[in-house]
Amino acid sequence: QVQLVESGGGLVQAGGSLRLSCAASGSIFSVNVMGWYRQAPGKQRELVAIITSGGTTKYGDSVKGRFTISRDYAKNTVVLQMNSLNPEDTAVYYCNFRPPGLGPNESGYWGQGTQVTVSS
Repeated sequence: QVQLVESGGGLVQAGGSLRLSCAASGSIFSVNVMGWYRQAPGKQRELVAIITSGGTTKYGDSVKGRFTISRDYAKNTVVLQMNSLNPEDTAVYYCNFRPPGLGPNESGYWGQGTQVTVSS
């Protein structure tokens, strides 16, 4: 089992910044993908950013140029730096941990979610 602990959510004004952290513990594989997804009320969950154990990153189109994802490999922690936030970024953000060998219908492990609210 893998446990994911998220932190850093909160309320911020438009144009501001937040940093989200997610620490994984338990049965950690050295090769994995970690990242963040978000879901706003009434909307589908969408990719924010992911990063592989090799450092390859992928960002959702709506956050490119504003968000940066990074990893602390020794601590199994992923950090999402969010800059230039706007109200459209308001959502519950979920940390995701994906070990190798999963099929397309398996999504790995999820955190409880942390609320990010951006006021105008």
